[in-house]
Amino acid sequence: MKPVCVLGNGQLGRMLRQAGEPLGIAVYPVGLDAEPEALPIQQSVITAEIERWPETALTRELASHTAFVNRDIFPLLADRLTQKQLLDRLGLATAPWQLLADASEWPQIFATLGELAIVKRRTGGYDGRGQWRLRQGETDALPADGYGECIVEKGINFSGEVSLVGARAPDGSTVFYPLTHNLHQDGILRTSVALPEPDKARQQQAETMLSAIMHKLNYVGVMAMECFVVPEGLLINELAPRVHNSGHWTQNGASISQFELHLRAILNLPLPKPVVSTPSVMINLIGTGVNVQWLDLPLVHLHWYEKEVRAGRKVGHLNLNDVSVKSLQVAMRNLVPLLPEDYASGIAWAIEKLKG
Repeated sequence: MKPVCVLGNGQLGRMLRQAGEPLGIAVYPVGLDAEPEALPIQQSVITAEIERWPETALTRELASHTAFVNRDIFPLLADRLTQKQLLDRLGLATAPWQLLADASEWPQIFATLGELAIVKRRTGGYDGRGQWRLRQGETDALPADGYGECIVEKGINFSGEVSLVGARAPDGSTVFYPLTHNLHQDGILRTSVALPEPDKARQQQAETMLSAIMHKLNYVGVMAMECFVVPEGLLINELAPRVHNSGHWTQNGASISQFELHLRAILNLPLPKPVVSTPSVMINLIGTGVNVQWLDLPLVHLHWYEKEVRAGRKVGHLNLNDVSVKSLQVAMRNLVPLLPEDYASGIAWAIEKLKG
């Protein structure tokens, strides 16, 4: 099988490499400063774990590669302005929004969008960075360079956050995982819960929406769609044209992980629907050192990224899955004293969410 070069060498590239090994697929996560001649670029299929990259000798070579899958889609979806415009053209529901061009627009923005404005940089912001929650009288908190480089959305009163991870093959066929329930704190995903039998109507709506996006873009591979749950249904929050943090539970909770699914799709290998037969929980490890006592719990799967531990940095995750909801809940309660105090609320949320 052809090798795969992954633009970016973070944890997503690492997990793509791990997923390729059992299939005999050589996956090369490559840093932006890598030398092109050191890689089998010409023989490879090219993918990416990041949406934006600077211009280097490597990226210049990759940009002209005929086997760079979804090459022109990355910049489209990396810019929140063009991403929102795509969703509007497709008639897919999102929070009301507009481009924030000038400070003089604030009175009109609050009159139109309501008392809470969510400001997001068009590019680059993630995990809570490059985003602001502003009310009238607070707009001075936005840096001057944000005008013209940000969009502003209506603050949504949502009852929950879910994501759909799916994949599209070159022939246009699609497969999806069950919807994942997500809990964010300070803009960073903390905990995810996936149930093998999701709400049917909500699952169907999400699959219809994500299918429309992938078909419109002629996209190949795994894509993730994050949504708010509101009384009317789902509102699309953001899209990620790659494997996604909220799909990490699939490594231990599905017959095919999102990482293997992505490799299968971009290499045009068979793409059966992954089987999900047990509830799953994923707990992000954020700025938390490794604790070998986690491994005392038989349902815990540790995925450690071997990164320097820093405040606010994703350094690993824990996956738990079992056919017994009660056993999962017990295991999670046993995790609480083995983690910093700020994990307790997210674990309590997951224990409640497992009840369905």
